[in-house]
Amino acid sequence: MNLLVEWECVMEAPVDESLCTRIRRSEQALMAHHEAVLRGYGLTMTQYTVLLALSREGGMSGAQLARSCGVTQQSMSSVLANMEAKRLIRREASPVHAKVQIASLSEAGRELLDRAYQEVAVLERALADAFTPSEHAALGELLDRATAVLIGQTRRTGAAPAS
Repeated sequence: MNLLVEWECVMEAPVDESLCTRIRRSEQALMAHHEAVLRGYGLTMTQYTVLLALSREGGMSGAQLARSCGVTQQSMSSVLANMEAKRLIRREASPVHAKVQIASLSEAGRELLDRAYQEVAVLERALADAFTPSEHAALGELLDRATAVLIGQTRRTGAAPAS
């Protein structure tokens, strides 16, 4: 099929049946759920993602966290300052680079993450329960494949992917 015919097929497809639209709707529903849950803990999605990253990786620089969370370094700097003021993280000078600050979880940050994670995990269990084990595995594989295509298309346009 040549590109013109493919484009005509895409343009003729109803918008509500578009895979991109369905993926976007799913992502929006997921984010709305997480944001509603996290709001009850005084966290934004980015702050929660920082807590998760630090719990999994240990100490990280602002640049590493920005890449991990898909935000700019300037945005991450503000997020980290806010989290440090709330005593959710600690920042110390890197032993390797004096100008680099390494963020790590504080005890209060770990406790808050543990509480929030328990509630966020309820959705993960509900989604797992909505599918048979083979459907769950297949959906995961299909989403991974879709993600790879989306990243590949983004790279072909010359734009950097979000994460």
